[in-house]
Amino acid sequence: MPTAAPSPLPPRPPRGTLHLPDVRHVALSAPLHWLALGWRDLWRIGWPSLLHGLVLAAFGALLAWAARGQFWLLAGAFSGFMVVAPVLATSLYALSRALEHGEPANMRTIFKTWTRWQYSRFAAQGGYWALVRFGLLLSLAGTGWVLTSAALITALAPAPVHTPADFVNHVVLARQGYLFELWLFMGGLMAAPLFASSVVAMPLLLDRRVDVMQAVLTSWQAVLTNPAALALWAALIMGLTLLGMATALLGLIVVVPWLGHASWHAYRALVDTRALPERLPPEGGR
Repeated sequence: MPTAAPSPLPPRPPRGTLHLPDVRHVALSAPLHWLALGWRDLWRIGWPSLLHGLVLAAFGALLAWAARGQFWLLAGAFSGFMVVAPVLATSLYALSRALEHGEPANMRTIFKTWTRWQYSRFAAQGGYWALVRFGLLLSLAGTGWVLTSAALITALAPAPVHTPADFVNHVVLARQGYLFELWLFMGGLMAAPLFASSVVAMPLLLDRRVDVMQAVLTSWQAVLTNPAALALWAALIMGLTLLGMATALLGLIVVVPWLGHASWHAYRALVDTRALPERLPPEGGR
C-alpha cells in the first residue's frame, strides 16, 4: 500500500529578505492575564515544571555559597541571572506549547527540547542553533554585567563589601556619593535593551523557523508597540523574582516555572505568527 508523500516544507523567504511577523496591541492589564495562564499551566504540568524551579533554586544556593563573604559578586551574579533566564526557560515554553497543541507535556518534552533538537532536519537550515547563538549572546551580556557590577562596588564603595549588611550600609545607605544610584542606573542601562531584545525572542525561536535577527527585531517591535504593558510585565517579573529570592530562594521553585509559562502566553498574545513557518519539535534522529 503506497504511503502518502510528506508535505513540503513552507517556502523560506528569499535570501536577504527579513520578514517580521505582525505584533498585536494588548491591554495594559494583559500581563496579569499572562500570569493567570502561566499559573494554570504550572499546575496542569506539575512536577516537570517545578523541577526547573528546584534546579535553579539549588543553583542559586550554590552561587550564594560560592560567593559567601563577597556580596558584591553575589549581587552582580543574581542580577545577571535575570539576563539569561529566558534561555533557561526554553523547555518551559516547550511544555506550554505542548499543552496548547493538546500533546503530552512531560519529561520527554523537556528531554527532546534540550538534547535532540540539534539532530532535526532543520538544524542545517539555521534551525535550533539560533537558540544556542542567542543564548550565548545573553550569557556574555550577563557575564559583562557581573564584571561591571563587581568593578563598581569594589572600586567605589567607601568600605569593603563582604556581606548583605555591608552592601546595605556602604552602598544602599551610603551618606556620600551616589554609588547605589550609579549601580542601579548601570544595571537598568543594560537590562532595558536586553529585556526589549528577549521578551518574545526565545519563544519565537523555539516555535517558528526564524533567525536571531528576526526574533530580536520582533521583540523590539513588541515593546515599542506596547510600552506600558511590557513595562508592567518587566516590573512583575522583577518583583516576583525578588520575592522568590527573598524567601531564601525557596520561592524560586514556584516563581521560575510560573514566569516561564506566563512568558509563553505573553509571546502568543503579542506576536501573530501565522505567516511564519512552524518549527516542529523533533521526533527522533536525523
